[in-house]
Amino acid sequence: MYTRSQLENILFLDIETVSLTADYADLPERFQGLWDKKAVLLNKREAEPQLSEDLFRNRAAIFAEFGKVVCISCGYIKFEGDRPTFRLKSYYGADEGKLLVEFGQMLDPFMAKPSRNLCAHNGKEFDFPYLGRRYLINGIELPTALAQIQTAKPWEVRLIDTMLLWKFGDYKNFTSLELLCAAMGVPTPKDDIDGSQVGRVFWEENDARRIAVYCEKDVLATAQVLLRMCRQDLILDGDVQSGLG
Repeated sequence: MYTRSQLENILFLDIETVSLTADYADLPERFQGLWDKKAVLLNKREAEPQLSEDLFRNRAAIFAEFGKVVCISCGYIKFEGDRPTFRLKSYYGADEGKLLVEFGQMLDPFMAKPSRNLCAHNGKEFDFPYLGRRYLINGIELPTALAQIQTAKPWEVRLIDTMLLWKFGDYKNFTSLELLCAAMGVPTPKDDIDGSQVGRVFWEENDARRIAVYCEKDVLATAQVLLRMCRQDLILDGDVQSGLG
């Protein structure tokens, strides 16, 4: 699928998002009305309809118009002999604009080489468009790799999605990263918190670093899955380096 040289030219990433505000009541009035309209549509798909306030707490983070990015973690593979190693870096905190700028300052130089690609699990449906929308909402210049999504031909966009690789053209089902890890014999990244708890950890515990640790585990898991798909050895715990310590 990918050679070792190609694998070394991939930047793996994952994002974590939370609702714009801690609670529905904290939203500006204009956004409350717009969320109420969104809630009506969401409740049509629910077996048990929920109040707007409850839906906001549980679902707002996945919508770029009602949520924000609190962590972007990324990493890359480097082969040392036959062993793959992995280096991680995270941009996280309450200042979304700052972390978006810092991530873009890293991403543009990395992607300057035409051999480079971005990879995320379900990235084409979530991570990549969510990031692009939040850059626009914050009035920050889009990194070239994200800007090209809007203008380049599909085959010119250098984005890899492990979920789409796994689907082999099948569009009927969503396969979570956790399930794919289990199927491929990759250690689970879900050993502390899960996505449903990120908002609580951010708003109630004020612990963005804990979210970054969780996010980095998903980035590593995505890289491990792609290594498995390429019939390469997995990265050992001792061969992972993170700036989080």
